[in-house]
Amino acid sequence: MRKKATLLAVGLTLVMLVTVLAGCSTVNLTGQAEGITVSGEGKVSVVPDLATLSLGVEAQDTTVSAAQAQAAAAMEMIMTALADNGIAEEDIQTQYFSISDITRWDDETWEEETIGYRVNNTVSVKIRDMESISSVIDDVIEAGGDLTRVNSLSFSVEDPSIYYDEAREEAMADAEAKAEALAELGGVRLGKPTYITESSYQPGTIYYGAARVDEAMESETAISPGETEIKLNVQVTYDILN
Repeated sequence: MRKKATLLAVGLTLVMLVTVLAGCSTVNLTGQAEGITVSGEGKVSVVPDLATLSLGVEAQDTTVSAAQAQAAAAMEMIMTALADNGIAEEDIQTQYFSISDITRWDDETWEEETIGYRVNNTVSVKIRDMESISSVIDDVIEAGGDLTRVNSLSFSVEDPSIYYDEAREEAMADAEAKAEALAELGGVRLGKPTYITESSYQPGTIYYGAARVDEAMESETAISPGETEIKLNVQVTYDILN
């Protein structure tokens, strides 16, 4: 008798559980947001206020010590030129330093032989006075001579956060306009945002190339920073109203 009562109780519990589940809303098991999901973009054009110059020296000789001595002397001259142009020590950072073999193939021994050594020393320099970029480059090339290598020059905004509010407002307006258009086409009413995420991007204008003293000293190096764009993207999911 007890066994039958237990089975009856279990059966009633299952019936009640099925009834409750039948009255519940659909559960989202996929993890995907429900509603209308769109992306929006905001862009702000800004005149760069910071230039980053990648430069260095490359020297080679038959011994490591000789190559290192040439590179060190050239880099010391470059550092003096940077200081003379008002570049602070904290705005100069070593990017790369290497000592590598220079080899050639020996047809008689069928082996590679070392004929010298190459020393590379590269630094990254932040130039905050945008009007001094040309003179900095010219003075650096003159100081380091033929051992000087100018690898790249990029422009950016040191503190882009002050422009993000404008870009964010534009991005959200763009997303809302897209969502409203989709809601109208779908014959539904647009609700409030239920999910928002953003990502930002600040591209730099980069010039690549290597310069030598005899080429650059014919005239002043012409540099124009132009404008850069600060971009902010949002992804927004809006609720759908019945």
